Amino acid sequence: MSTIYLIGSLRNPNIPIVANHLRAEAHDVYDEWYCTSEDADDWWRDYEIARGRTFLQALYGWHAKQVREMDKRHLDRATCGVLVMPAGKSGHLELGYLLGQGKPGYILLDKQPERFDVMLGFAKVVNNLPDLIIALETGT
Repeated sequence: MSTIYLIGSLRNPNIPIVANHLRAEAHDVYDEWYCTSEDADDWWRDYEIARGRTFLQALYGWHAKQVREMDKRHLDRATCGVLVMPAGKSGHLELGYLLGQGKPGYILLDKQPERFDVMLGFAKVVNNLPDLIIALETGT
């Protein structure tokens, strides 16, 4: 059984669907980050701007620090990560963090990419959930 850090966007409605499929395959999945609002980053930005803070001040403020520490704690305990596309910059950084620790990383595509990117080859890229399940089971 893998402990999977499920990576993705707060705006990706497939996160709970993928998480439930992985749990059905007896994997331990961390996806609780998804329970915040899809507008959480926008609300944080607007709040910090209303306080008169710059992006850099907000980035190193208490809220951002606490969110990063929580995510890092779960990234560190994970045995692998799955990036569910589409996802943004934060998700790619989380996957890179896991790969940098020598942990396996997987990317579940939602469609054929518009731009081909060779760096995705650092992870195992799959087109569908059945292929992801097989890759997780076989470690390939």
